[in-house]
Amino acid sequence: MRIGELARQAYCTVPTIRFYEASGLLPSALRLDSGHRIYGRHDVTRLQFIRRARDFGMSIEQIRRLLEASVENSTACTAARNIVRQQLAEIRAKRRELAKLEASLQTMAARCDETCGTGSQEFCTIFDDICSAAERRCCG
Repeated sequence: MRIGELARQAYCTVPTIRFYEASGLLPSALRLDSGHRIYGRHDVTRLQFIRRARDFGMSIEQIRRLLEASVENSTACTAARNIVRQQLAEIRAKRRELAKLEASLQTMAARCDETCGTGSQEFCTIFDDICSAAERRCCG
């Protein structure tokens, strides 16, 4: 199949396929004399795997390591589990950071409601709060 058909079957775009080829996640396609790329069913499966791993937030490097591990029968499970655990730790760290951001935003909104929420103040406290969070004076 040609690249457009691969994109359709794998639910992605042609530029995405080219990117994954250039990144080494998808093997370089065979080419016809005309220069058209030709792909097989295994390319659809591999591309779907890559896309799903990206849905889980995995980096290109993590996916590369997963794909490499998939051909190592004796160590595949251990390597894959380590990659998944690493991603899980990163997601948990992001969740903690998002919780802190949420609390800060709630505090900013509440302070604005208390001091200038009517819109009649000359300067909104949110600007000062954001500047304070950045630990520098940025606003007039």
